Amino acid sequence: MGTMAYRQWSAGKASSALAEALAIAEAPVLPPAPGEAGKPPVQRPGTYPTDRARLEAALPKLMAVADAYPASDAGIMARYRAAAALVAVGRTQEGIQRYKDVVEKGKGAYQVMARLGIGEAHLIAGQFEQAIASFKEVESLKSEDAPADGVLMQLGRAYQLAGKADDAKKTFKRVVDEFPQSPYAPAARRELEGAGA
Repeated sequence: MGTMAYRQWSAGKASSALAEALAIAEAPVLPPAPGEAGKPPVQRPGTYPTDRARLEAALPKLMAVADAYPASDAGIMARYRAAAALVAVGRTQEGIQRYKDVVEKGKGAYQVMARLGIGEAHLIAGQFEQAIASFKEVESLKSEDAPADGVLMQLGRAYQLAGKADDAKKTFKRVVDEFPQSPYAPAARRELEGAGA
């Protein structure tokens, strides 16, 4: 009974800390309000002037939750959100490491989404071979948590950016052939038409 009560108490604290961090991460982005005569503009409480400022403010809170509750669902979600924020503010290698932590500590959808995040981060960093390897790994998992058509579109895009036109065409053709009703199918067809396929 004591162990269960402690776990519930700890989960409650983790959830509360995560909610605080997410309140910052999802706060409104608004320009500062004009100041009174002769005074500088004032940022409204609970808002941020840019998305970057908001993410920079949320990062320490997210990482505090991730570090304090590393194995809990709240801690894993916080680490995932921190990884995405790090990539968004240009700290790509740190973001990739945080995504790798989620793959190691997480399970289910968060693991798969973190693997996709790694691929996206590599794309942003211009590391196309690593991105291709990441997307191929996710595709090979055949997980319901990552729709195969969406993963193939990401893989096709990575091939394009890497200058591997033939591989990109084959991948987009798979989307069209294997998932004709997919919302990605029209985009895959356009890519094929643009490539003269």
